[in-house]
Amino acid sequence: MRKCNLCGKGTTIGRNRSHAQNRTPRTFMANIQKVTLKSGESEIKGNFCTKCIKKMRGEIKKTASTK
Repeated sequence: MRKCNLCGKGTTIGRNRSHAQNRTPRTFMANIQKVTLKSGESEIKGNFCTKCIKKMRGEIKKTASTK
């Protein structure tokens, strides 16, 4: 479920490294948020990463200012 509906960004796996160079597994979780964006009459609902939310809000502002 923790996946962006627009770009597909999700959880990735990596490793922690201590000063002694010990390796332990860890996960990097994307900042996914459930959002409803309104552009005029239409609504966009879904789970999006914060980067995509920022892009979509910018596009909505652009289209609103050109009208």
